[in-house]
Amino acid sequence: MTALRQPALISVEEYLEGEILSDIKHEYLGGEVHAMAGATNRHNAIATNITLSLGLALRGKPCRPFNSDTKVRVELVDHTRFYYPDAMVVCSQYKDSQHWQDSPTVIVEVLSESTRRTDLTEKREAYLTLPSLKVLVFVEPDEAMATVYRRKPSGGFVREDHAGIDAIVPLPEIEVTLPLAEVYERIEL
Repeated sequence: MTALRQPALISVEEYLEGEILSDIKHEYLGGEVHAMAGATNRHNAIATNITLSLGLALRGKPCRPFNSDTKVRVELVDHTRFYYPDAMVVCSQYKDSQHWQDSPTVIVEVLSESTRRTDLTEKREAYLTLPSLKVLVFVEPDEAMATVYRRKPSGGFVREDHAGIDAIVPLPEIEVTLPLAEVYERIEL
């Protein structure tokens, strides 16, 4: 019997250098690099609506939205991960020259059939370890619904569900709201 070959692990530095030159995005999980599949037009339209809504609401405020071209770095106890959330809001100082964020206050992921399980397990668990994270939002692609994990003052996170086109996701942590009518604008449900 032959042993399975283990993939060669690459360093964070090698990953970051490769991402700058790559035509496609890759996630980094403790030395392993995984190519990301392209999203549907529906997924991208919803993600764009979210970034636009947050961007307009945050004008003149200290926090800033980022789209899915900016990675978030998650430092776990035994390894580092980089993910590309669909949208995030950062309220702390950051370097314009970096290709990632370390301290998002809000992260938003639009779910899809191909990534749902990973988003709701692996990514959720990783994101919730970020000390800066106050709100994690998962948006459904086929119905007006958002699942929110909000940090409690006493620690840990509480789950909230917001459903219906008239629902509004309150985000007092960044002094805005996210109306689902804006999230799903021009999307057939």
